[in-house]
Amino acid sequence: MNKVHVKTGDTVVILSGKDKGKQGKVLAVSPKEGKVIVEGLNVARKHVKPRSAQQQGGIVDAEAAMYASKVMAVCPKCGKPTRVAHKFLEDGTKVRVCKNDGCGEEF
Repeated sequence: MNKVHVKTGDTVVILSGKDKGKQGKVLAVSPKEGKVIVEGLNVARKHVKPRSAQQQGGIVDAEAAMYASKVMAVCPKCGKPTRVAHKFLEDGTKVRVCKNDGCGEEF
């Protein structure tokens, strides 16, 4: 089983590549491949062929998958990129925690 440190809906910052430093929301996660799709980032041009009479063909811009190791989660409280830690609450539920100094916010 492969694990990815971000979930769908998380805000992430890109660590390397053409979109380095930009932030976006995770649209999809593929743990098997270890990849994520981030909204509005890593955009690739795709040539689409019309499949029916109503559908139009042409060149479409679409977000491409990128390796999860190239993104880092952003803490909703402090707004800084952070590594994700895990903590168990008293009732036994597991939550993700910000590792930045003085923050410790659950998300």
